[in-house]
Amino acid sequence: MNKIDNLLSEISETRNSLLKHSIYGKLNDIKSISKFMEIHVFAVWDFMSLAKSLQKNLTCVETPWYPTKDKVSRRLINEIVLGEESDIDQNNNPVSHFELYVESMNKIGSDTSKIHQFVNEIIETKSHIKAIEKCSIPNGISDFLNFTFDTIESNKPHIIASVFTFGREDLIPDMFINIVKTLNENNETKIGDLLYYLERHIEMDGDEHGPMALQMISELCKDDDEKWKEATAMSKKALEMRIKLWDYIESNLN
Repeated sequence: MNKIDNLLSEISETRNSLLKHSIYGKLNDIKSISKFMEIHVFAVWDFMSLAKSLQKNLTCVETPWYPTKDKVSRRLINEIVLGEESDIDQNNNPVSHFELYVESMNKIGSDTSKIHQFVNEIIETKSHIKAIEKCSIPNGISDFLNFTFDTIESNKPHIIASVFTFGREDLIPDMFINIVKTLNENNETKIGDLLYYLERHIEMDGDEHGPMALQMISELCKDDDEKWKEATAMSKKALEMRIKLWDYIESNLN
């Protein structure tokens, strides 16, 4: 068993717990999905901070420019960022996955005021901590966000890449997509954009970005056993934090 397979084996039980979370059985109508999205959108937002942190660590984003050492990882992260930050919508217009998600929230009737207020505070203060405080973000969400930014502040690319890889939206199981498809058949104007987001995001994760992210972890850890140990621990922690977020959303559905 190679090192990446060993990591996957070590975290498989936690990952399966997430995939079998009871929340999915409760997302069976537009109202519950709308509420889910109002909270989940913060995870969609903070995912991009992980991606940009990796881009900052693995590529040169300064002037004068110079070539960074890790040629493989810099290509992988640039390709991932291109897809996540500058994808296309259903009309072939450029859009980030976050913007696509917020637009699907608007169509389904979710309250987007909180996430807009939060992003505006991020733009104004350049601080997730200040934005959390100013917007009175509840602990169930802020704990998840703080874990993300604690990871970024570690400044260890192999740790950031691990949390980035195993907190992805390919963790949304087929069951949820099938529910959305059924709802879409009944009311396409409300749910169609969400279905496009899910199918687009998971298609890219499964076919392209997921394998790229695993390769990036391997490139960053190489044969360093301590790095592999940290990567495994943080991958599991990322899954555990997602489970806690799911618990919080489920409590709001109840």
